[in-house]
Amino acid sequence: MKKIIMLVLTTSFLLTSCESNRDSGSLIGGVAGALVGSTLGKGNGRVAAAAGGAIFGSIIGSKVGASMDERDRQTLHRTTQNSLERSRSGETNTWQNPDSGHHGSVTPYKAYETRKGEYCREYSQTVTVAGKTEEAYGTACRQPDGSWKIVK
Repeated sequence: MKKIIMLVLTTSFLLTSCESNRDSGSLIGGVAGALVGSTLGKGNGRVAAAAGGAIFGSIIGSKVGASMDERDRQTLHRTTQNSLERSRSGETNTWQNPDSGHHGSVTPYKAYETRKGEYCREYSQTVTVAGKTEEAYGTACRQPDGSWKIVK
């Protein structure tokens, strides 16, 4: 089941990678949609529900991502980087663009070391654009330069 969800999410990400402004919104929406769909479906229908949820979530998420301006994306990125690097587990950090009114939050969770020696953290994130809120969960790992890269 997890492999199928990851395949759907990867496909969804690759299909939207040409639209750079929509990437993060599509990915966030796709992940959220697949998770919701997989919990709603039963038996063999679970796979179809996850796939449908991923597609539906990607479409909605891409619209949210496309509505974010450069300042929104920069502020979200900066808040995410700072949260992953400096915040305690469960501490929510918020961001807001006073010009657009768009806002969101990032909540990192406990850091752990992988078998490869990388430090990673799971996190949750919300983004509200034009009154519509999207939620996502992911994992980011610290890179050699000190930045955090989203890996899931």
